[in-house]
Amino acid sequence: MRAVVLGAGGQLGSELTAELERRGVSVLAASRRSLDITIPEAVEALISRHRPDWVFNTAAYNQVDLAEREPEKAMRVNGLAVRGVAVACQKIGAALLHYSTDHVFDGLKQEPYTEADPPAPPSAYGVSKLAGEHFARAYAERAYVVRVAGVFGPAGRYTNRGNFVELVLHKAAAGEPLRVVEDYFATPTPAAALAVRSIDLLEKAPPELYHLGGDKSLSWYEWGCRILRAAGLEADIQPTNHREYVTAARRPRFASLSNARAESCGIAAMPQLDDALRDYLERREQAPAPDAGV
Repeated sequence: MRAVVLGAGGQLGSELTAELERRGVSVLAASRRSLDITIPEAVEALISRHRPDWVFNTAAYNQVDLAEREPEKAMRVNGLAVRGVAVACQKIGAALLHYSTDHVFDGLKQEPYTEADPPAPPSAYGVSKLAGEHFARAYAERAYVVRVAGVFGPAGRYTNRGNFVELVLHKAAAGEPLRVVEDYFATPTPAAALAVRSIDLLEKAPPELYHLGGDKSLSWYEWGCRILRAAGLEADIQPTNHREYVTAARRPRFASLSNARAESCGIAAMPQLDDALRDYLERREQAPAPDAGV
């Protein structure tokens, strides 16, 4: 088996690369520094040269608020670039697994979203990610689209955007106060567990739209408190709300994802959040900076 991981320098891409190698898959890891996925000719050349069985697209523009000022850039990376990846996969018959987000939903539902729920993205970022879903499934017959939420992996220590766990740890270490919304809810998703289940999907399930979110929905404030407790840190953390903490982009207030479709295909349930957080904290100190890929 051969695989290409796009966005391999990120927290999910690095976990996918490691898990594929553990399974004996030959992996070509392409990072943002080595491949501009918005250039379809470059993407097609790489994929046609390696001729993988599987392509994982973890590359994304994920600056949610900045996308409100530069929606064209978000669409180029999250939407149009996916078309080029899908076309290249279709030409050689490779399966494409493309990652999307809970931000395709408006967050007004009060129970976990299923794949049958109609998307209603509330931001330019969400619109661009929904476009990527459509491009993936329109241009690649063997397209898996996986929606995820709040991914955190040890390589987040080294990425420009980091992740929420690293933000909380950094603020606490610096003695800086934390004001975190208590009326927006997340389903934090551990990157290592997500990588395992993503590969399992390709091995066990048909091409389709799937949700793979974390096992627990909780407020961002509660999530911050759990991180501090698990790390044994003291910090000035106080709850706030969306009226006091205004952002450029609207976010879904409640966007829990139901994993029932994936689990019905034999995919294991996500680990409990506290267990995944302990594993994260144990691994982050030993996590090497991801290499640049090819």
